[in-house]
Amino acid sequence: MQTTFHGILPAVLTPLDAAGRLNPAVYEKLLAHLYAKGVHGIYVAGQTGEGLTLVKEDRKTLAELSMKCSPAGAQVIVHIGAARTEDAIDLAKHASRLGVTAVSSLAPPGMYSFAEIKLYYQALAAAAGVPLLVYFFPAVAPAITATEQILELCEIPNVVGLKFTDYNLYRMERIKRHGHVVYSGHDEVLAAGLLMGADGGIGTFYNVTPELFLEVYAHCKNGEHAKAMAAQQRINELIELTLRFPALSAVKRMMTWAGIPCGDPTPPRRTLTQAEEDAFASALAASSFRDEPIAQRK
Repeated sequence: MQTTFHGILPAVLTPLDAAGRLNPAVYEKLLAHLYAKGVHGIYVAGQTGEGLTLVKEDRKTLAELSMKCSPAGAQVIVHIGAARTEDAIDLAKHASRLGVTAVSSLAPPGMYSFAEIKLYYQALAAAAGVPLLVYFFPAVAPAITATEQILELCEIPNVVGLKFTDYNLYRMERIKRHGHVVYSGHDEVLAAGLLMGADGGIGTFYNVTPELFLEVYAHCKNGEHAKAMAAQQRINELIELTLRFPALSAVKRMMTWAGIPCGDPTPPRRTLTQAEEDAFASALAASSFRDEPIAQRK
């Protein structure tokens, strides 16, 4: 049975202008493109959306535009994580007033203990007027490592589940067994994550080839595992190629080549050098994506 939380949600990019500020017109164009492909919703201002490096005003505008441009029934999950708990609470209250489906947060950046991170999530859950999804990403929040810790966070009132960005899918299956919402967060293993019980997926490359991720999801739901793996293998070809370069810059460049100019990432992430851009374009031209808009450098 389909629940409120399900399906394919791009961790949507944030198009930026030359000054590093949100480009609203391009963001609206990107959302129109993604929804036209059939995605089930969007995850706003997360790692891919550069939320932690954007000014708070732009983050609030992103949430407002996301609600304005999303069709009825689409899931709009807004990442409200911040270094200061009071900023995260402010963003949570703002998003809640807009009527988003849920808010979500990475653990606060810094060397915090699990007890401190739990206090942070408790404060957000109490402040939010919509459900909260925690964000399990041990590569950036090493204080959360044990399955028992994740389950403890999921028991906080108003927490409905999590975005799970880890390759330990046995752990994912254990969490899902307890009845919590789980979105698979590693693009490379979406098919396996769905097989292990994930409700859906949230990821970066969903911006670039949403139709492939939708294929994986549909095939997994229909029990067509060979077809799901064929689509996953194409996704992984693109990921492997892209990771030879500064990844977020390369993803934004592909969207620009496809006619949706997303600009460069915010510092300290760097843009592609001209030599890297040339090498990236050549690699795409030699791949199975050679005829796709993302490979058509203007």
